[in-house]
Amino acid sequence: MLDSFTRHPHSVGETYGEHLAMAGGFGVTLIVAGAACLIHAILPFAFERTASEAVERLYDRMASRRRAAQPGIGSHSGEKIAA
Repeated sequence: MLDSFTRHPHSVGETYGEHLAMAGGFGVTLIVAGAACLIHAILPFAFERTASEAVERLYDRMASRRRAAQPGIGSHSGEKIAA
């Protein structure tokens, strides 16, 4: 049963705790960005770039961690990152 909690974190070069912190941080950021999107939908002048900038930052953070952990690997499935 413990393997169920550690298999994926280990496959991406993290401990369970590191993965919890990283995935939790991504989740909170996405929730906040989603709330900004909803407010922007009602008030188009508010949060004009908040969500898109958050997604860009998250992507850059994830991609750099992947490159550092597994050079040449672009996703968990083994997809190559274009240079």
